[in-house]
Amino acid sequence: MANEKQPYVLINLYESLYLNKYDKKPKINKFREKWAMQDVINSVGFDRAKELLVYYFKTSKYGHPLQFFYYNFDKIDKMQYDIEQDKIHRSILREETKRMIEEDK
Repeated sequence: MANEKQPYVLINLYESLYLNKYDKKPKINKFREKWAMQDVINSVGFDRAKELLVYYFKTSKYGHPLQFFYYNFDKIDKMQYDIEQDKIHRSILREETKRMIEEDK
């Protein structure tokens, strides 16, 4: 996939996610939004930007404005990473606790 098409792929993904969530298509100037989306891709990579965009629509942000995503994708990235690390840590603690309980029996 050519790099110049990647921002448009993500913008189309945003439109699709928005349509699924709100049952209407967002009003977007794709040519203008391309540059901001390219900055996101340059910062975190295409695949990670795609993951963050999907995760963004799982948050409770009302209206899911594209500008909010652009200005806060780094915070969304950190939040998602922290949540995943917390899940891993809790899973390890559960396994250790389970093992300790079984040893005491």
